[in-house]
Amino acid sequence: MSEPLLEIQEVTAGFGATTVLHGVSFTVPRGGIAGIFGLNGAGKSVTMKTIAGIVPVRSGKVLLEGQDITDMSPEKRVGLGMGHVPQGRQVFPQLTVEENLRLGAYTLRRRNKSRYAAALDGVFDRFPVLRDRRGQLAGTMSGGQQASLSVGRALINEPSLILVDEPSAGLSPVAQLELNEVLQTVADTGVTMVLVEQNVAFGLSLVDTAHLMQTGVVVHSSPVDALDENTLATHLGIGKVLQAATGRALAKRQSVPTQRGGKSAGSRAS
Repeated sequence: MSEPLLEIQEVTAGFGATTVLHGVSFTVPRGGIAGIFGLNGAGKSVTMKTIAGIVPVRSGKVLLEGQDITDMSPEKRVGLGMGHVPQGRQVFPQLTVEENLRLGAYTLRRRNKSRYAAALDGVFDRFPVLRDRRGQLAGTMSGGQQASLSVGRALINEPSLILVDEPSAGLSPVAQLELNEVLQTVADTGVTMVLVEQNVAFGLSLVDTAHLMQTGVVVHSSPVDALDENTLATHLGIGKVLQAATGRALAKRQSVPTQRGGKSAGSRAS
């Protein structure tokens, strides 16, 4: 069983007088892909932002490779090997593809400037479309291409962990398929991933362990190959139409169990 790369221990967090997270706990083993699912307001994105250091933790701990990073700034977390693909992709539209990637590599260039050229080539090798469009303004690219750029920008610092927040939001079905392939490729290289996704069927096609949230707590954690439709419907309030889509996604994953990094073994229920 893989040792956890990321540990979230009884984390509470919120804004002002409002507490959003009420003791969130889960682990992600090295090489694992954990999915966080829940209705709007369940605390998914706030959980992601506490991991990234954007929202401060009120109590509890965040550990990366056993190191307590609870009070570290986002920049220091990036330096320790954390990457972030934000919701809405947030590319710089008036900058070229290569300029976006160069900005993404800010921490790497400060830490080891000589690594930048090789890291850039690595991103271009992984995403040939970015090499082909390296001089194109990011704002003129399709949604799927911008998604690839956002993922590439997170990977250029050669992270051990990437946080991916609502990657399929606003994408056409074709672009979602392209993005799915991109994230599968990333996963196959052994990069650990935490994914927040409102599109449950899309998320289940990628993750190995699902953490289901309600009102700021994880109410169920399970490897995907042990998850069932009734559990999803109960905790996520999924209707018949969506339940059919998630059921197909589950059936596809359970017929070909994923073996990356022994991820399911590292999860635990709250």
